[in-house]
Amino acid sequence: CSTRPSEARTEGHRRSCYPPTATEPCPRPPRAPPLTTSLPPDFPTQASAVASGYASALVEACSDKKALESVHGDMETIAAYMAANPSVGTFLSNPTMDEKAKKDVLSKLGKEADFHPFTSNFLNLLVDKKRIGNVSSIIEEFENLYCESTDTQIATVTSAVKLENEQQFMIAKKIQEMTGAKNIKLKPEVDPALIGGFVVTYGKDGSGYIDMSVAGQVANLKNQVAVV
Repeated sequence: CSTRPSEARTEGHRRSCYPPTATEPCPRPPRAPPLTTSLPPDFPTQASAVASGYASALVEACSDKKALESVHGDMETIAAYMAANPSVGTFLSNPTMDEKAKKDVLSKLGKEADFHPFTSNFLNLLVDKKRIGNVSSIIEEFENLYCESTDTQIATVTSAVKLENEQQFMIAKKIQEMTGAKNIKLKPEVDPALIGGFVVTYGKDGSGYIDMSVAGQVANLKNQVAVV
């Protein structure tokens, strides 16, 4: 291993090998650390704060202009549309996509669903502020605030088969009697694993629970047998 004259500036300066000998191998440069992309630890908190701020502003604006019910219906339409068309959410969340194209998609949806002007203006604002990617979490937070302001209790009813409207009405009436809420909003779901009957969860964080399913009754009998 030899040193070029032009590089022999000080002892210990970098040397070039021509070629490395068995007793003194040429040193390899250190490997660069792998590139990693990580979100800040408080990212969920930041996203929640953004959703809460925009949702609160929308609820207040709608309440002042008596437009809360109309906008709430629009929010439900948007949520259902995005659930049925996941590619729309991906498109809106893509920061490389043109903002005008995003507004065109939202405008077309608004015309087809006859959105309230508040809803259309709000969606355009989200695009301008580059927050349209948070629209799902904003709608979720809007739903929570809407239920608080209208004294609406949300209950999820999971049944083995789809319930008839009359059955849903009776369940809603029973929950209303139990909770004293002014309004009840049912979210029906189907789970064949219940075999028959239904399960209802309601209250904050699903703290209320009613199990009228066949699977639940079977599990209860198994527990009683095990205790005996």
